[in-house]
Amino acid sequence: MKRILFSVLLVAVLAIFLAAGNGDEEKKIVYPQTKKVDVVDDYHGTKVPDPYRWLEDDNAPEVKAWVEKQNRLTFGYLNAIPCRPAIARRLEELFNYPRYSAPFRVGEYYFFAKNDGLQNQSVTYYQKGLDGEPRVFIDPNALSADGTVRIGLLGESRDDRYMAIARSEAGSDWQEIRVMEIAGRRELPDRLRWVKFSGAGWSGDGFFYSRYEAPKEGEELKAKNENQKVYYHRLGDPQEKDTLVFADPEHPLRYYGAGVSEDGRFLFLHASEGTHGSEIRFRDLGKEDDSFHLLCPGFEFDYMPVDNIGDTFLVHTNDGAANYRLVAIDGSNPAKENWRTVIPENQDVLQGVGSAGGKLFCHYLKDVTTRIRQHDLSGKLEREIALPGLGSAGGFGGKKEETTLFYTFTSFNYPPVIFRYDIASGESTLFRKSEAKFSPEDYEVRQVFYASKDGTRVPMFVVHKKGLKLDGANPAFLYAYGGFNASMSPYFSAEKLVFLENGGVFAVANIRGGGEYGEAWHRAGMLEKKQNVFDDFIAAAEFLVSEKYTRPEKLAIAGGSNGGLLVGAVMTQRPEMFKVALPAVGVMDMLRYHKFTVGWGWAVEYGSSDRADQFKYLHAYSPLHNLKDGVRYPATLVTTADHDDRVFPAHSFKFAAALQEKHKGANPVLIRVETRSGHGSSNLRKAIEISADSWAFVFKNLGMECR
Repeated sequence: MKRILFSVLLVAVLAIFLAAGNGDEEKKIVYPQTKKVDVVDDYHGTKVPDPYRWLEDDNAPEVKAWVEKQNRLTFGYLNAIPCRPAIARRLEELFNYPRYSAPFRVGEYYFFAKNDGLQNQSVTYYQKGLDGEPRVFIDPNALSADGTVRIGLLGESRDDRYMAIARSEAGSDWQEIRVMEIAGRRELPDRLRWVKFSGAGWSGDGFFYSRYEAPKEGEELKAKNENQKVYYHRLGDPQEKDTLVFADPEHPLRYYGAGVSEDGRFLFLHASEGTHGSEIRFRDLGKEDDSFHLLCPGFEFDYMPVDNIGDTFLVHTNDGAANYRLVAIDGSNPAKENWRTVIPENQDVLQGVGSAGGKLFCHYLKDVTTRIRQHDLSGKLEREIALPGLGSAGGFGGKKEETTLFYTFTSFNYPPVIFRYDIASGESTLFRKSEAKFSPEDYEVRQVFYASKDGTRVPMFVVHKKGLKLDGANPAFLYAYGGFNASMSPYFSAEKLVFLENGGVFAVANIRGGGEYGEAWHRAGMLEKKQNVFDDFIAAAEFLVSEKYTRPEKLAIAGGSNGGLLVGAVMTQRPEMFKVALPAVGVMDMLRYHKFTVGWGWAVEYGSSDRADQFKYLHAYSPLHNLKDGVRYPATLVTTADHDDRVFPAHSFKFAAALQEKHKGANPVLIRVETRSGHGSSNLRKAIEISADSWAFVFKNLGMECR
C-alpha cells in the first residue's frame, strides 16, 4: 500500500515539475464544450468552414445555455482574483465626484447634464439664466429599476417651447423619440419608434426625423437595418400619420438624415453609403416645390453644412483637401467649379467648423492636440483661442445671437474643466472646475513618435507616474482604435488611474485609419491597406519594449469595436508579443459582419467578402479565420453584451469558441457577456463592474499587486 501511495505521489510531483518546465504554471482551465456544425461557405472558389455558425442565433435556447456556461466559468475565474474587490472599491472612489457637461442656451433657459458621482445615468437640469436655480428637467434614473434607460436631447423647437428627446433601453441603438414641454417639464403623448441614428429637425409645429420599418419580432437586435426613410412628424399626431418626406427603395443600404438650417429656411438631406462619404441635397421650405436639389455630389468625399448666408451655404469638406477646408456654395449654381474657398486647407487638420454669434470657430488638430481659431463669416482669421495646454477642447457652437459660449478642455492628466468664452473679447474664464480625486503633479505625459513597419512616423501618448524607471519591468497597457476617421486625442480617464496608481504605463497609439492627420491618414488604414493599422500597433508595442518601458510578458493590449478587431488581428499575427489581450465588442468575423444590423455601412471602410478582390485581404486578417491550432495565445478576456445591436455579439461568441478550441497553454481565454447592455455599458454600475473585472484580469496575468 505504501509503495502504491509513494508511486502516486511521485507521478504527481513529476507532473507538476513537467508542467512547470513547459511554462504551464497554473492548472489548465477546462472550457465548456462547444459543438461544431458542418457549414462551409464558398467565397469565389475558396472553401471556408464556419463550424460555429449556430452561435449566430442569439434567440436559440442552446446559444443562451452556451452563454450561461461561459459566464459561469468566467465569473468564477474573476471572482477568485484576490485584488478584484479592492479594484472595484477604488473605481467607485475614483468615479464618485460630480461631473458636468458644458451648458447651452435654449431661450431663457440653460441646459446641462450632471452626475452626482455614482448615478447610473447623468441627470439633465435646466435653469433660468446663468444665475437661476437648477431644476431637474429629466432624470433617466427614475425611468427604470436597473438604471439602463438612457436619454439624449435631440434639439429644441424653433420657438424654444419644446425639446425632442431620444430614449433608449438596455444599451440598444434603437431609440424612441418623445417630446417635452420645456417650461412645464411636461411630456407630450408623442411616441416615435424604430429610430436609429436620427436627429430632430424642427420646422413649423413638428420636426423631420429618420426611421426604419419595424423588424420582425425576435429579430430586433440582429436583423439587417435597411431602407432608412425621412418623415415629418406633427406634434400631437400618432406616428402612423407622419408624412413620408424621402425614401429611396433603389438604394436600401444608405443612411438618410434630415436637418434644418438655423434660419429655418432650408431642409438638408444628408445621404451616406456608410461611415464615410456623403451627398447633400437641400429643399427651400418656403416654396411649394417639395423636391430636393443637389448641393454636394456623393459618395467619394465628406460634406457637412455649417451655416448659410442667404442662398449661400458654408460646407466643411475634404473634397479637394485631404486636411479639409470650408467652402461657400451658391445654392442656385452649385457646380464644383463655382465653389469658393472660405477657409483653405493647411498643414493642420480642420476637424470641424462651428458657428455661433456670427463667427466661425475652426477646430484643428496639430499632432493630435486641439487648436481653436475664430474667423469672421468671410473667413478672415480673428484670433487663435488660448487653451490651458495641449489637450482636447470642444463645444464651440451656438446660435447667431450668442455672445457667450462654453467649452470643455481635458487631457490625460487634466480632468474635464468647463470654461466660459466671451466671443467679442476672446477671453476665457473658468466656469466650473473638476472635483476629480486626482493629483496631476504625480504623473507625466509625453508624446513620442516611432517608425512603423513601412517607415511611417506614428505618434503615441505615454502616461505614467513621475520617476518611472525604464528597465523593462513595468506593466504596460496599450490602447488604440485605428479606423473610421476617429482621432484618439488626449482625454482624462478615471478608470485608468487604477492601473497608473499601481505603477502601470498607459499608452495610446495614434495609428493609421484614424483622422489624426486628415483623410490621407484615414485612407492609409482602410480597405486593402488595413494591414497598415495592425503594423502600426505592433510597432507601437515594439517601441515600448525597445525603449524599456515594458517587455512582452508585462504588456496588455485593448481596444473596442473596430479596436476589438484590431486586438483580435494583432494577437493572431503576433501572439508572442503580448501577455494580455482585451478585445471588446469586436468585429471578429470579417466575412459576415455586413449581414447583421448596420454592418453593411462599414463596407466602405473594410470592403466586403461579396467581392473577390476584397475577400482575399479580409480573409487574410479576419481574427476568427486566423486562429491556429496549438498556438499559445495571450491571456484573453473577450467582452460583449446581449443588447449590442451595432456589433452583433455572435462575433465575440464565435471568436471565443474558436480561441478556446485552438489555444495551447495555461493562459486563460475567456468570454464575459453582459446582460441588458449594448455596444457600450448601459449604466455606470455595469461600467464599473466590467472595468473592475478587466483590470483584475490584467493585474493577475501581468503579475501585479494591488497597492
